[in-house]
Amino acid sequence: MTKLLLSLHVLAAVIAVGPVTVAASMFPAAARHAHAADPEAPPLATVRVLHRICRVYTLVGVAVPVFGLATANTMGVLTDTWLIASMILTALAAVVLAALVLPRQESLLTRLATDTPTLERRTTARLAMATGAFNLLWATVTILMIVRPGSTTGA
Repeated sequence: MTKLLLSLHVLAAVIAVGPVTVAASMFPAAARHAHAADPEAPPLATVRVLHRICRVYTLVGVAVPVFGLATANTMGVLTDTWLIASMILTALAAVVLAALVLPRQESLLTRLATDTPTLERRTTARLAMATGAFNLLWATVTILMIVRPGSTTGA
């Protein structure tokens, strides 16, 4: 059962979190370019698709901690420090995504759709910074999951 749950946990992480990290990372630059008068710039539809990927896969991403907790329970490691740190960082990543990344994407989409005459670079830079923080949190969680410092379950 542990191997099945661990497989589902890893698959959920790859399938759900991967697209969010990529699409969220692409969004600020795509928004900047969509706003530009450059005929080679991606259309607004591209920016909308990137936002939709982030929203949909965020919902799918709920499966990651669900399968993770089930796996940890079967392994008997729910109280291990590396797992508790991973859970805290995962919760923080979720907050960054839900409170900073997705709302800022929505705001930029609204501004782009209404042909706001200026799109300040700092607006997309702040979004890129929040996205970078989200990605860094997930990278740290991934490293903790692999290294499992202090674990006695083998690695």
